[in-house]
Amino acid sequence: MRTAYRADLRTSRLDPGLAVFGAYWNRGVSCNPAAIAAKARELMPGIRPVWAVSSRHADRVPPGTEYVIEGSRAYWRAMARATYLINNSSFPGGFTKRPGQLYLQTHHGTPLKTMGLDQRRYPACADGTDFAKILAHTDQWDFSLSSNPHSTEVWDRVYPSPSYAHLNLGYPRNDVYFTTTPTEITALRASLGLAPGQTALLYAPTHRDYEKGFVPRLDLERVSRELPDDYVLLVRAHYFYGSPAGVTGARVIDVSSHPSTEELALASDALITDYSSLMFDYACLDRPIITYAPDWPAYRASRGTYFDLLSGEPGETPGAIATTEDGLIGLLRSASWDTDATAKLREAFRARFCPYDDGGAAERVVRRFFMTS
Repeated sequence: MRTAYRADLRTSRLDPGLAVFGAYWNRGVSCNPAAIAAKARELMPGIRPVWAVSSRHADRVPPGTEYVIEGSRAYWRAMARATYLINNSSFPGGFTKRPGQLYLQTHHGTPLKTMGLDQRRYPACADGTDFAKILAHTDQWDFSLSSNPHSTEVWDRVYPSPSYAHLNLGYPRNDVYFTTTPTEITALRASLGLAPGQTALLYAPTHRDYEKGFVPRLDLERVSRELPDDYVLLVRAHYFYGSPAGVTGARVIDVSSHPSTEELALASDALITDYSSLMFDYACLDRPIITYAPDWPAYRASRGTYFDLLSGEPGETPGAIATTEDGLIGLLRSASWDTDATAKLREAFRARFCPYDDGGAAERVVRRFFMTS
């Protein structure tokens, strides 16, 4: 395959309409690349989007979507001939970027935890990481997408390279938070089994580099019993685990296999999370965000963070805080998770981390990347 790929690099011409997309290490069609592909089809019918997908995740590709299996002959041919490359992580197997190819790195979240070269100081998360490869990959980028000034500052430092320019245009995946109608949200809630009038709390913790598998910091069955009767917990295990959360309860719904985090956010009334970058996107909705962080000292020591999420300061803490299960239950039972004080924290958090998100990010990215590059 590599020999054939090298031959294609020498003999084939770039296809001016071919764009190869990838997301989350080839897990399927999602995130910023998916929103960009959809808008490109709308604005630029001459662009042909092809997705790089792992064979393990091919069943997740929506019907009618053109894709190539990672590592296949078709994959390497597409990588050799595509004029446009768009990814929120990286393409597999390494590739040789040709003159004339344009690579957009969209990323897939706002960094709270350390990233890139900053990880070198934290062995628990840097174990086995090849930082030379990270730098070589960064040198292939032409553009790096940012959703806020904080991200731009971090990307510039942890992925240093003179090869790329920052696109401070917002996250295309967040457009749906501004464009989805109330009728569509009602339909989303019904599809999840939520009854009218129920309060849906989306519990979406992130993974820990020092743990294997989904380890909820809550007794979810107990929490569901303690909540008011009209509350429902939607539990979303991190995609790294590749399996359902395995939780049960009368008012607990395991939504780990749902294909769209954005739809789950839209269907919920509030977010409970720890250190997940979902909190930054969720702020676009201007709905309550509850930080449940029982292991904050351990997480911060093992992974490193860019600010103190539990400081209670505007622009750092997005809302109510709990560090114990009993504390979280008390918050939820007393409704102190949604007050004037938490609303002010949320407003400051949104102002800092969502200044470019307004429903038009995908169009701005398409026009900048495809039309003026």
